[in-house]
Amino acid sequence: MIIIEIPWIDPVNAAAAMASQPRLALLDSAMPHETLGRWSYLAASPFGRFKVVDGVAHWNDAVVDGAPMEALRHLLRQHARPAVPGAPPFTGGAIGNFAYEAGHLFERLGSSVPSAAPGSSQIDLPFYDRLLAFDTIEKRAFAIAPDQAGAERLVEGLEAQPRQAPAPSALIWRDSRSRSEYEAEVARVVGYIRDGDIFQANLSHRFSATPQHGADPLATYLALRRSNPAPFAALLVDGERFIASTSPERFLRLDAGPNAGQENGAQVEARPIKGTKRRCAHPAMDLAIAQSLARSEKDRAENIMIVDLLRNDLSRVCEAGSVEVPLLCGIETYASVHHLTSAVTGRLKAGLDATDLIAATFPGGSITGAPKIRAMEIIGELEREPRGAYCGAIGWIGFDGAADLNIAIRTLTYDGQELVVRAGGGITLLSDPFAEYDETLAKAERLIAAFEDPARAEEAA
Repeated sequence: MIIIEIPWIDPVNAAAAMASQPRLALLDSAMPHETLGRWSYLAASPFGRFKVVDGVAHWNDAVVDGAPMEALRHLLRQHARPAVPGAPPFTGGAIGNFAYEAGHLFERLGSSVPSAAPGSSQIDLPFYDRLLAFDTIEKRAFAIAPDQAGAERLVEGLEAQPRQAPAPSALIWRDSRSRSEYEAEVARVVGYIRDGDIFQANLSHRFSATPQHGADPLATYLALRRSNPAPFAALLVDGERFIASTSPERFLRLDAGPNAGQENGAQVEARPIKGTKRRCAHPAMDLAIAQSLARSEKDRAENIMIVDLLRNDLSRVCEAGSVEVPLLCGIETYASVHHLTSAVTGRLKAGLDATDLIAATFPGGSITGAPKIRAMEIIGELEREPRGAYCGAIGWIGFDGAADLNIAIRTLTYDGQELVVRAGGGITLLSDPFAEYDETLAKAERLIAAFEDPARAEEAA
């Protein structure tokens, strides 16, 4: 492997130059932050592709025997290499997504939990050994490849004339639930909580639109990015299909470290978001809204329940006594909303790796509820359709054992015909159905507004 520093180029401009290359993958720290959103990555033309469809693993076009995560572990170990001191955190590996329905691979779920749509991937992870890495804080860029010639080809690709296309516009969005329908479903969840089935569940609904002239992946993503910059944003392109995410939430980060998974376990972090309030243009009122969120009994209870769930999940694969909560119910502010965020950390047990960590914790507790399995069954009963990419995870797993994945909220998908976004919220015993529906609108509004009013999106940026 060779790593060479190249002249700084903005990751978005680099993506525009490489937009015509197959299987483009952009992991974009669109809201730079020293620890949450420092590095961005851009890759294309993978040398292989790991997929799981209907519970069966595939490497390229061949079926792989055995359990899917064991197959993934084996493939990653075939290409394993040690971390390079001073290098970007990710220097090659898998970039892709775990659909929400990948949960069927890790937990015994009841029949009410929908399976993935026919032919859809539960896991889709192309493998890349050539990529660009961008330090968005220090404005440094690096080309990473197996050899000098590969690095030079990466740089040459940046000289291509960027393809320009407009984002979809004048869209008519359809909500899968009316206000009254969603409020009735919230009331049913509250009923399950009163009956002792669960403590909370994350309920969502779907918004869809059919663009008259199709949807260009990069133009669509950039429209979302302008209106909702976030530290864990991503664009994954597969022909006409794509996933565009502007997620503010980290699912899991796993450090490689010199002895990760061997003598000493690697450091793990989960960073759940529970609790959201719409922002206000007036500074004093906006501050008051943030302070009210920080004091909200309902939102704090919801957040703390998920922290406890994640502590339990991480304890399955982390060393005894290593799981801690360094941040509890802190306020994080984004373009259109304030979030209540916590952090849970631990040290992975010796001999375990990213596949074990994902299997023990997926799907993320912040987008299921507690207890997780029963909450997922109730979600499936009420939503009655697969979530797909939404509430799954997008990110990377490195050949050196490190990993960083988001929770795929604020996420749009395009299947070649229809644009889809979903929005939801955590339902607790204290939930007000009217307010819960409003919260989902606040989350969906910025995504939808990006296509209806470009000027407004520019102002929000």
